[in-house]
Amino acid sequence: MTETVTPGPVGDTGPTVTAGTILTASTILTAATILTASTIITMDETRPRAEAVAVSGGVIVAVGSLAEVRAALPGAEVVDTGAAVLMPGFIESHGHPIVSGQATQAPARSISPWDAPTWKDVLAIFAEAIAATPVGVPLLFNGFDALLQGIEHPTAASLDAIFGDRLVAVADNSGHGVYFTTALITSQGWDARPPADPVGGSFGRNADGSLDGTAYELPAVLAVVMPVMAKIGGNPLHPAMAFYRIMAEAGITSTSEMTYNDQLKGAYEALAVMTNVPLRLSVYHVSVEASCAEPLDSDVSTGLLVKQGIKLWADGSPWIGNVATSFGYLDTETTRRAKIDRSIAGEHAMNYSRADLDAILDTHALSGWQISVHVNGDLGLDIVLDAIERALVKHGLLGTDHRWRVEHVGAGRKDQFERAARLGVAISMGPFQFYYWGDMLDGEMFESQYGSQWQAFRDAFSSGATVSFHNDGAVTPPTPLLNVQTAVTRRTRSGALRGENQAISVHEGLAAETINAAFLLKRDHLVGSIAVGKLADFVELSADPYDVDPRTLATDVTVLGTWLGGNRIDLDAFMGEAHGVDPAQHAGLSAHVATGHRC
Repeated sequence: MTETVTPGPVGDTGPTVTAGTILTASTILTAATILTASTIITMDETRPRAEAVAVSGGVIVAVGSLAEVRAALPGAEVVDTGAAVLMPGFIESHGHPIVSGQATQAPARSISPWDAPTWKDVLAIFAEAIAATPVGVPLLFNGFDALLQGIEHPTAASLDAIFGDRLVAVADNSGHGVYFTTALITSQGWDARPPADPVGGSFGRNADGSLDGTAYELPAVLAVVMPVMAKIGGNPLHPAMAFYRIMAEAGITSTSEMTYNDQLKGAYEALAVMTNVPLRLSVYHVSVEASCAEPLDSDVSTGLLVKQGIKLWADGSPWIGNVATSFGYLDTETTRRAKIDRSIAGEHAMNYSRADLDAILDTHALSGWQISVHVNGDLGLDIVLDAIERALVKHGLLGTDHRWRVEHVGAGRKDQFERAARLGVAISMGPFQFYYWGDMLDGEMFESQYGSQWQAFRDAFSSGATVSFHNDGAVTPPTPLLNVQTAVTRRTRSGALRGENQAISVHEGLAAETINAAFLLKRDHLVGSIAVGKLADFVELSADPYDVDPRTLATDVTVLGTWLGGNRIDLDAFMGEAHGVDPAQHAGLSAHVATGHRC
């Protein structure tokens, strides 16, 4: 039997919507319309496949066979999408859209390993930038990776040899480091008065105490990048729009901002009210901001922009050596080249003491917000789960639908995932860590018993916890289909098979990019599956991901387009709206975005 619904009143508290209610900023279908494809993958366990879906007022009102849906909505226009597959739009459960745009799109330039695999490629991008940019304009590059590009990080001396007296900053792909020229040092007066190390950050120094053109961790990185961002020029909202487009082209219809603070509000509101905006956004407020527990006061529909939680960072990044693991880094050419300090191990890599974590959780446990905690190391995850369990028990939240989250969990173990499941803690995993760095993780950074099991997908899914996938832009580009391929095949970028025991099914992988990701964003009543009463957000695919070779899933299946609220998104029209953006309204965004902390 077909499922149908008569549109009725609703907001974020229920799954139905009044016909004609503006849930997207695009023009919605006012008349009932039936969409078809060669097959419809619903990600709804009650009806996994369908032939047709009916949409009215931006909401799904019927799902079933074409005959059933026609009978339910006689007279409705039937529109054949021409796609091999229509399925729920992909969902990025852990992203940073504005920071990603500012870091990778013009006027900044990306030198990430997927854009510049070798140092030779990086040098070519440097040369192009020098030739194309007036001498007085600073240059900003993002994405240097010592591990993947096979070279020690730059210093002022090595950058001066390339850029001369230009102001240049080169950000590390991890977001935890930056490298810069002598001209930048001089412009800040740091040649005469080298700054002291800020709390929580440090500057690299020569033997005489002068700066060597390196800085690490957020406070020091900010001191370097903010002056460059403030002078780099261009309309600061345009790079964010460009990254929105990249996400939509990957099939994403809902995303998240995991480092939200109040200064980003205006920019995200401006994006949300654009006529052809392709993404819905859920934000997680950084815990260090005093207003982190306050509601998001906005006139924008919560269907497009909603606050869901509070974000903490328990440890750091595997790629620069500050993750809290119970096992150490290996002493290899790879780790030495990346200048990983093997003395930073265990609890020393934690950004909070256990008492700090307890205090933060006590402050916010009963606020109603989700708690999201970045943690990569297994020791760090033990400490975080200890703190979470204490807080849930103390505040009577154990067994409730709190949906607290842990992010990345690269070194997470089977017993930890099972514990997370018992606590009701959801898991957001990053297949990109395994895909891009897996060959180094396994045997070059860590002993194989740990490195081969990095991102233990099978253990996570078998634990009973809800598991989603993410790309953590701009750490890696948005690639939902590649995430699925990686988790299903356990093959790295080189094609090497590692930790085969941690492989999952295609269905589990697709769930991690749709309905599970919607659950983590507390939006599964609205998006994530094609079901009656949900918002009509779809992705069109060129082939059925269940039918292709999993080893080539990401190339055999391509994204043909996306729909938001029942309307096919016109990305050219969206980008055209950039002409209507007043740069003066977002003049401080570029400098402020430099304060963003990815991961």
